[in-house]
Amino acid sequence: MARRRVKKRTHMGFNNPESNIQGHATAKDPKSMVIRIGAGEVGTSVSQLATDVRKVMEPGTASRLKERRANKLKDYLAMCGPLGVTHLMLFSRSESGNTNLRVALTPRGPTMNFRVDQYSLCRDVQKIQKHPKGMGKEFLTAPLLVMNNMSRPDADNNSKVPKHLESLATTVFRSMFPPINPQATPLKSIRRVVLINREQSEEDDGTFVLNFRHYAITTRHTGVSKQLRRINAAEKLVTTKNSRQAHMPNLSKLQDIADYMVGHDGEGGYMTDATSGSEADTDAEVEVLDAAPRKVLSTKARLAAEHNGEAEQTEEGTVERRAVKLVELGPRLRLRLTKVEDGLCGGKIMWHEYINKSKDEVKELEKRWQKRRQEKEARKSEQKANVDRKKAEKEARKGNKGGDEDADEDMDDYSDFDYEAGDAQGGAGEWEDEDDE
Repeated sequence: MARRRVKKRTHMGFNNPESNIQGHATAKDPKSMVIRIGAGEVGTSVSQLATDVRKVMEPGTASRLKERRANKLKDYLAMCGPLGVTHLMLFSRSESGNTNLRVALTPRGPTMNFRVDQYSLCRDVQKIQKHPKGMGKEFLTAPLLVMNNMSRPDADNNSKVPKHLESLATTVFRSMFPPINPQATPLKSIRRVVLINREQSEEDDGTFVLNFRHYAITTRHTGVSKQLRRINAAEKLVTTKNSRQAHMPNLSKLQDIADYMVGHDGEGGYMTDATSGSEADTDAEVEVLDAAPRKVLSTKARLAAEHNGEAEQTEEGTVERRAVKLVELGPRLRLRLTKVEDGLCGGKIMWHEYINKSKDEVKELEKRWQKRRQEKEARKSEQKANVDRKKAEKEARKGNKGGDEDADEDMDDYSDFDYEAGDAQGGAGEWEDEDDE
């Protein structure tokens, strides 16, 4: 008889908000697409950079997205609504060879244009590490976002980098990752951190440069030597099913376990973290509450424990001291903000690093954009009127037996297509640059 299939139910976390504590993405979390515009033209390095950034944005991103050379930006925008995509990260390369990144919020923008001055791939970061971190369960949960120096204390609306632009950049990057509730989120579920640091210049020179880093969070017990940690790890593996992977230390040449802990002839003995001078000296130590269930003592048992001096030990046992260490996963990015657009990858320019407009020029641009919006609304109204008129004519001809219903359906389909084409044509002024790219 055939064996019955056992479902793993790995899809429950999307629609079940309560499963978020286990690290699964929920429907309310932001979702992103990391796309390389111009597949085959950006090069292998930029393509790998887009793949590395997708790993950073997991689990709320399209990890297995395949771009084709025939795909345009409009094709991806058409799928943002049904898939619930909230952010687009577009990598491209200009004719001069510069790598650019656009971060856009769907469906109406704004769009922040960055120039990637420098970048390092994940494989480049791991090559320079002595003990690189492997790709494990860290990517099952969203990373913790930490931003530094995003706003200047003396910035105002008249600065070269205005204050509202700093607030906009902070809001855009904050909305890319799901918020974390400190009271409800378990600490064990936070396994990665994304650091975004703004380079501060002594003068307000009009530059907005960000450094992007990606780390894995590792913790270990403090006050315990390396030898004792090795024994504890081997003991846990022996008690589980993975007993074959247990590696107990070789004690064949020693007379007692004390020789291993204290050291034989003064070599290789027990040394705490405070005296060993190891890399743990630079780690930050934090106190973590032990979430393991404990037996609640009755009043009589508690009084007896206090009389015997055991109450203090019971309270101290609920708190663990751990050393926190960050291991870089990559990639590294140095981003320079060059332009901010009002729309989605097109529209009125809100800020530009190199071009400054006078008040008269700004008013002229406002008039031009207002005229474009009016023409777009007029085309939409005209197309809608045409669709309504053709539908009314079809209803009027329904009573005629000689009417060709198939021809009417074809005409109706053509009308709908005409309406969509007119809508897309209405936004052609906003997408001219994208079609050229």
